Amino acid sequence: MMEKICVIGLGYIGLPTSIMFAKHGFQVHGMDVNATVVEKLQKQELHIEEPGLQEALDEVMNAGRLTVSTQPVEADVFIIAVPSPITTDKKANLDYVRSGTESIVPFVKKGNLVILESTVPPRTVEDVMMPILESTGLDLEKDIFISHSPERVIPGKIFQELESNDRIVGGINQESSERTKKLYKSFVKGEIHITDATTAEMVKVIENTYRDVNIAFANELAKISEQIGVNAWEAIKLANYHPRVNIHQPGPGVGGHCIAVDPWFLAELQPSIAQMITLARNTNDDMPAYTVNRIQEIVAEHKLDAPKVALLGLSFKGNVDDMRESPSLHIVDQMKEKNINYTVYDPHIKDIRLDQQVLSLDEAIQDADIIVILTDHNVFKTYNPSEVGQAVNTKIIFDTKNCIDEMEWRQAGFDYVRLGDAKNR
Repeated sequence: MMEKICVIGLGYIGLPTSIMFAKHGFQVHGMDVNATVVEKLQKQELHIEEPGLQEALDEVMNAGRLTVSTQPVEADVFIIAVPSPITTDKKANLDYVRSGTESIVPFVKKGNLVILESTVPPRTVEDVMMPILESTGLDLEKDIFISHSPERVIPGKIFQELESNDRIVGGINQESSERTKKLYKSFVKGEIHITDATTAEMVKVIENTYRDVNIAFANELAKISEQIGVNAWEAIKLANYHPRVNIHQPGPGVGGHCIAVDPWFLAELQPSIAQMITLARNTNDDMPAYTVNRIQEIVAEHKLDAPKVALLGLSFKGNVDDMRESPSLHIVDQMKEKNINYTVYDPHIKDIRLDQQVLSLDEAIQDADIIVILTDHNVFKTYNPSEVGQAVNTKIIFDTKNCIDEMEWRQAGFDYVRLGDAKNR
């Protein structure tokens, strides 16, 4: 009989994972507590943007291999792929993990495999999930199998990375690990590395914390470079030619469901030890404020009174519609607090979600005094600076992502300013 999988959570990870298993012959049922999301999916309409997702959804739903509802169903495998955000005081909010685990308790039976994919603080499987699963009355060492196998994908390339990336599998015992490895081997072409559950949790948090610390270093370099007359982007590029150097890129802040969140898991667990981690996280969290201050400095240098600012980009990374923890949102909040006149536009966000958000470039830049690029969408690189120049009031562009052609915009008469570049050059 075909193995049946029930996936809890149909967001940026749960939905592509459900589809991937369905494409590889499994019968999959996806569950989400958001009734609107479920209703859309039942009509084969997407609530998230991801290349190839619509075609893949149509394929598996038309074949009858994927169903969705607001309730779990009996299955052989349960995969929990729910959010694990942080609270306002930077603590891990595991309510979704708890409720997701509780939701499957009535359906779990002897021989089932339960996998947590959500990125979580180390010891979540042992300290949060296992006590809940004990209420099934089953022996957690013999009757059911439990693992953590964190996702390692990037929005925009989810399907190819689900297949090609190495995968970490950490079971509460060897049998749990082996069963989980066999399941993912149905589509994973990369290596599958086995460890224990807590180490697997730690691995994922380490990966994202490494990137956060590296970006914080790049952002410090950008600030220093502005003061001493250096282009940080050029300096970092040249430094990275060294075979043992890999510095990331600066920007207006760090967003996404992982890098902007996961380091706080370690800081919460060991606050007296995680000092570098905390400093890096605070450094990146301060970049939106730094960006707004730079905007104010630039318009002051041009002696502009009550300038209109056109912010381009709401998602946390280029070419996706994912706004989770996006620094652009914090920049918008600070623009409001400082009573700065602004509009904000993102070609990947198709509906109005914020005050002063507009749905066309023309509306965003009309009579603007400064254009600020916050996200490196490919479409921004195609804009014709001469045409843009006809709509704006003052020709100033502030590129926080180093993603457009400086000379092209200068030749069109724009004063081009780059985050991390020498001031007043």
